[in-house]
Amino acid sequence: MPQSHDHIRTTVETYLTRHPHERPQLDGFLEALDRPTDITSRSTFSTHVTCGAVVVDQLGRVLHVPHVPHRASGKVHEPEDGFLTAAALRELRKKTGIPPQAVEPWPGYEAVPFDIDIHDVDAHPGRGESGRQHLDLRFLFRLRSAKEMPLVLRQEEADGAEWRPVDRVTCPSLREKLLTLTPAVEPEAANASALIHNDRGEYLLHLRDYFPGEIWEPGMWSLLGGGREPQDVTLEHTVRRELAEEAGLRISDLVPFGVEEATDDSGTTLPIAIYAGTWNGDPRELHLTEGVMVAWFAPDDLHRLRIVPSTRDLVRRHAASRTADASAPAPRTGAVPEDDRRPTYPSGTVPNVIGVHLYLERPDGTVLLGLRHPDSGFAPSTWHVLAGHCEQESAVTCLVREAREEAGLRIEPQDVELVHVVHHIDRTADQPRMGLFFRARTWTGEPELREPDKCTQWTFWDPTALPGLLVPYTRVVIDGIRAGRLYSETGWA
Repeated sequence: MPQSHDHIRTTVETYLTRHPHERPQLDGFLEALDRPTDITSRSTFSTHVTCGAVVVDQLGRVLHVPHVPHRASGKVHEPEDGFLTAAALRELRKKTGIPPQAVEPWPGYEAVPFDIDIHDVDAHPGRGESGRQHLDLRFLFRLRSAKEMPLVLRQEEADGAEWRPVDRVTCPSLREKLLTLTPAVEPEAANASALIHNDRGEYLLHLRDYFPGEIWEPGMWSLLGGGREPQDVTLEHTVRRELAEEAGLRISDLVPFGVEEATDDSGTTLPIAIYAGTWNGDPRELHLTEGVMVAWFAPDDLHRLRIVPSTRDLVRRHAASRTADASAPAPRTGAVPEDDRRPTYPSGTVPNVIGVHLYLERPDGTVLLGLRHPDSGFAPSTWHVLAGHCEQESAVTCLVREAREEAGLRIEPQDVELVHVVHHIDRTADQPRMGLFFRARTWTGEPELREPDKCTQWTFWDPTALPGLLVPYTRVVIDGIRAGRLYSETGWA
């Protein structure tokens, strides 16, 4: 049966005891609950109630579902929904394949929403739905296991779901609350290690002191890292502190890679959070405070070292995952000539990032641009064409995929043509990028906001009156296309 007004009112009021400053934005909803209107009806109730599952894994990452940012949201009026959290768990499984038994409520949030979001939804007269607000009650869960949960996605609803660090959660209110979670109730991973690699595909390993009974894995080659200490707010803080203390290392691009389980001499199993990052320095210049030395090794050379099998397998697994990146050749197996075991690039060679862009022009000459989200890491609150990075796929396949994922546009590969190439760089030391711009001769559908955490608006602009806040190289390319030029360069001077 549908959830009662009283149950929802009690839930919201309990939430407001923790967040009293949010009462003004929820007062209107609470007043509406006093009226004898079916809260589950999309046609008669001005605010439609949904429930969301905010899921945190053992690394502290948050499950991001682009179509419904940062959570799976579902209606609360299914017959089997005995509690509001049941609706969130039902939709979580429906959209991501994560079953209810794989997660547990975050301590202290068993029945209280972690966050409440209100946003407007457009009217759909064809379905008998008037314009309304969505009140999304977001409940907080964490994965029970240290093993990463595979996602089984419904492509039309959760295409592109991924685990993201908390600081990449785009909703400001949700991000702020997640950042204030206390370590006392964080998932119980107590150790963190760094999987550091260079552009040659080698990995930085640490030779430990041989003090049996005093240190972990004595006399073995291992990853840099260590145990969590009271001052570490997160496990990322742990691994960064350990790198600084053990070797004076500071890695800017550390990202979570996974959680490994290690067993000590007593048989105790310990979860270890693994963070990966890039460094191209000389290990001989590091100042070690622990251990004997650090050195670079190719994945194919690990069999020559005194190293625990789990560390060796971890390095090789990470190397295999980087085969899509030209800067990290895949590890090879079998007999390989000794002088060909460490793939390198000619001196001075720098891999370039490939970006694929859609130049969508209507018959009236107007061009499609999207306004990027204010929290976007690239060009916030700035107009740009629909674009994405080319993954392990052809450029045209990437274009077709990005158009569907970002704007709901259906484009057939045979209906696109390359109309411009731009080779650009922001600053001298940055990684150069090659932008491929494709024109779609025909397409199906109108632009929709499929990823509102990335793009907040789609508009067709007159190319002679483009917006002032436009990505610079995009302006150069549009001018070049109109002038019939096929190639441009920006930033190199």
